[in-house]
Amino acid sequence: MRLSVVIPVYNEAATIREIVRRVQAVDVSKELILVDDFSTDGAREALAEIAAQAENVKVLLHERNRGKGRALRTGFDHAAGDFVIVQDADLEYDPQDYPKLLHPLLSGQADVVFGSRFLTTEQRRVLYFWHSVGNRLLTLLSNMATNLNLTDMETCYKVFRRELIQSIVLEEDRFGFEPEITSKIAKAGARVYEVGISYHGRTYGEGKKIGAKDGFRALWCIVKYRLKPLRRK
Repeated sequence: MRLSVVIPVYNEAATIREIVRRVQAVDVSKELILVDDFSTDGAREALAEIAAQAENVKVLLHERNRGKGRALRTGFDHAAGDFVIVQDADLEYDPQDYPKLLHPLLSGQADVVFGSRFLTTEQRRVLYFWHSVGNRLLTLLSNMATNLNLTDMETCYKVFRRELIQSIVLEEDRFGFEPEITSKIAKAGARVYEVGISYHGRTYGEGKKIGAKDGFRALWCIVKYRLKPLRRK
């Protein structure tokens, strides 16, 4: 079994070396696909150094800023592992959770696994109340549209069978990726599991990027992809 770890990077020079170190420390065969979305803070130079030091690291560069969703599509297209996981370049999500995320896939029970920040007994940093309410509301509306019963649709940690994620046509360039992929895996009839994960959230002062406009885009995507037929490659 080999895991493809797709890491979109945008101005994460302060954390990219550490998250790569943490991913590499997980005892699982893997490849790291780092997609730089036109960083201007020195992250590109850090990625070149990282790639030169490890054979299992591939760095892909966008020549203009295109958004997290587009960076993920670039990474998915280059994935060669049996399973593909999304890993943010900050330190909010702990790669030590990989084994529990992979378990339903390795046992043949799941096609997709979501890592839930709410369905958990693990440690979780306490942050913004209204941000949490927004996440739960978006998850509720997504569940109504997809007939899934997820607790955390907006989570970063999603693991897919590679054949599944590479078979679906994806369109969203920014954070609309989350409701889009959730809708499309539901329409594809994928077997979806959730496991609880730890979460070490950032404040906006610490570099958190998602904002209110992304929430409104997510609402639009829930409606859009509920009505739009699934397209396969």
